[in-house]
Order: sequence, then structure tokens, then C-alpha cells
Amino acid sequence: MATHLIELSPVDMQRRLGDALSIYVDAMRYPRGTEEQRASMWLEHTRRHGWKAVAAVQTGDGASPEADLAAAPMLGIAYGYCGAPDQWWQQQVVAGLRRSGADTERIATLMSSYFELTELHIVPSAQGRGLGEALIRRLLGDRGEAHVLLSTPEITGEGNRAWRLYRRLGFTDVIRGYHFAGDPRAFAILGRSLPL
Repeated sequence: MATHLIELSPVDMQRRLGDALSIYVDAMRYPRGTEEQRASMWLEHTRRHGWKAVAAVQTGDGASPEADLAAAPMLGIAYGYCGAPDQWWQQQVVAGLRRSGADTERIATLMSSYFELTELHIVPSAQGRGLGEALIRRLLGDRGEAHVLLSTPEITGEGNRAWRLYRRLGFTDVIRGYHFAGDPRAFAILGRSLPL
């Protein structure tokens, strides 16, 4: 078996949306049915300025590099886009920064030029093989924004693979213990400067 990273166009994302959302639900341990709730939002994201997606796919032994990677089983998905003031996530983060006491200059610095790493998920059975880091590096490799920001569920002691990956790649705390509207879990907002 061989693993390949491929960039997805908006059309590719639409075609492979079921695969990508299945990985998301499994990785985040969301209940089945969440896929239907998220599908339209993920498709809307493909129309945002600077959107980019990368997938990890697996091909069988002996497959040529020109094999149909677009149809190969998906092991991971990562995507994001340029942050903007009219986006819900940015509005949430700005509100959180204000509540945490960040001054106007800090908020402006973070929010004026950033790539939102919106989703990064690996099939649970493929975690721990370096795919998350490979996807992030490919996704962020050519970005022109000053920063990358993401949100991730809070975990006691930062004790999971996602947190270890983010720390290893130099992501630092922007906001901790944040509660997004509609989700009872606490999240951390993490960020770092670009390039990676």
C-alpha cells in the first residue's frame, strides 16, 4: 500500500464530500448524522477566498503514480481559507479575544492576515503515521498570510495526537477554554506565524 497527498479542487471536494465527512465524524467522535448537518457548510467553504484542500489517499501495491488517485480511499482531509471579518469563526474569535482582555492592536495583528486551518482529520486507524503533519505542511506550504489559526477541542493535559502535532509545529495559545455558540465543549484557539 502507498499513501499519496493530493490537492482537491472544489469539484473534487463535492465529489468526495461523503468520504471527507465520514473521516471528520469518526475522528471527532461525533454521532452519525452529523455529516448531513455539515455538508452544505463544507461546500460553502469551497467558495471562500483562498480555499485550499489536501487529502491523503491510499493506493494498492503496484499502482502506478498515474493511477486514479481521485478515486483512491481517503485516509485524511485538511482544508482552510483566508479569514475575513464577515465569517462566523472570525467573529467568534474576536469576541473571545476581547473577553480575554486582548487589546485592539493584538486583535488587529492576528485578524488582518491569517489562514484559517478549518479542518484536519485522519481516519482513526491511520493516525500516528505522520499524515496529519504531511497534510498541514502541504496545505500551508505556499500560503501568503502572516499567520495560521485553528481551533481544537481542549483535552486534559493536551494529551492526544492532535495537540502533540500542533505543539511540535510551533502552534501557541491564542485563547484557551473557549466555548463556541452551539457546542458544549471547550476549545483552544491556537496560532503561529507563517511560513511554517
